[in-house]
Amino acid sequence: MSRRSAVLRVCSIGNGTIRAMSACYALDRGGAIMGGSLRSHMVLFVVVAAFAFLLGLALRGSPRGFEAVRLRAWSLVVIGLGLQFLPLPNGAAGRDLAVRIVVLGASYVLLIAFALLNRRLPGMPLMLVGLLLNAAVILPNGGMPVSEAAIHASGQGDMLRLFVEEGATKHHLMTEEDVLRPLGDVIGVPPPIRQVVSVGDVLIYVGIVWFVLAVMRGGGRSAGPGATGRYRGKHRPGSRAESALPAGATRPQLPR
Repeated sequence: MSRRSAVLRVCSIGNGTIRAMSACYALDRGGAIMGGSLRSHMVLFVVVAAFAFLLGLALRGSPRGFEAVRLRAWSLVVIGLGLQFLPLPNGAAGRDLAVRIVVLGASYVLLIAFALLNRRLPGMPLMLVGLLLNAAVILPNGGMPVSEAAIHASGQGDMLRLFVEEGATKHHLMTEEDVLRPLGDVIGVPPPIRQVVSVGDVLIYVGIVWFVLAVMRGGGRSAGPGATGRYRGKHRPGSRAESALPAGATRPQLPR
């Protein structure tokens, strides 16, 4: 099925009004490229982060754990996410497609580099794999393919028209022309979440929850070189105070 046919078929679910027909026509003329769901993904990110934070509190974690976290090259995240907010052309081929691939590719290179630099942090390996999976499907397809079944499963039958009205550019309706379709947005999260996500997104969100819980429970940083994790105070065997005793001498026993 061509991308044009898929768009016309999905647009037939509209309410038959002139507005819906105009929106579907504009979507077809734009090559079925959608992408206004970045804001929705940011909302879902906030929901996941808030859930992880509240769960951390319920497990007697402390927000003070974040004070010990040291993120390397955090500016890569700021720039990488900023690139995804740039307005991009919505053509399905030619120069428009090339611009989208370059901008989205640069965004994912920065995000993946950040994850690699911080891979020793809890949850970061999962986020890294999720980013790699998303990049693998987005770049060859010029955007994220979105499953029609997932759209309906999430309770968003009017999703296409919403994308058009918001100037969508980074997603498109999945067709047989797309490659690596199982890695696209094929998971519909029903109301009240009402979101369509990919396998990569799921791994990223799980990694975020893991990171927040580990940090709040004191596992957000690894021990330094040579650390054994045991406390060696002045009253423990092998401490400096005991090693300073003369040879053959023993520490006097305190009366009980």
